[in-house]
Amino acid sequence: MKSTPRTRKLGESVRAALADVLMTEVQDPRLDLVTITSVEVSSDLRLANVFVITHGGPERYEAMLEGLRSADKRLRAGLAERVQIRFIPELRYHLDTSVDEGMRITEALKHVPPGLSEDEE
Repeated sequence: MKSTPRTRKLGESVRAALADVLMTEVQDPRLDLVTITSVEVSSDLRLANVFVITHGGPERYEAMLEGLRSADKRLRAGLAERVQIRFIPELRYHLDTSVDEGMRITEALKHVPPGLSEDEE
């Protein structure tokens, strides 16, 4: 999605509103410890890609995404109460893999072969 200052600002407002709805209004145990990392809003403001993370493995990720999909109507209603926009965007939920990738890279760097390290003098 093309990002403009308007869509970035709206994305941040949507992220904050959705996080508030998750904390205060949604009681699904599958959504415990869920963090919304970012929201990308389309240029026509009709679609929002919501990126989320949680603790656990792939089974936990699937349960979290199912919980978000089942709470979609409550999330959109809470969003409508908190953000003043003409159309409430359709929410699409995606797993944010950047944290897992960062941890994988950190672990890989711990095991750099001695010949490749710059610390040797």
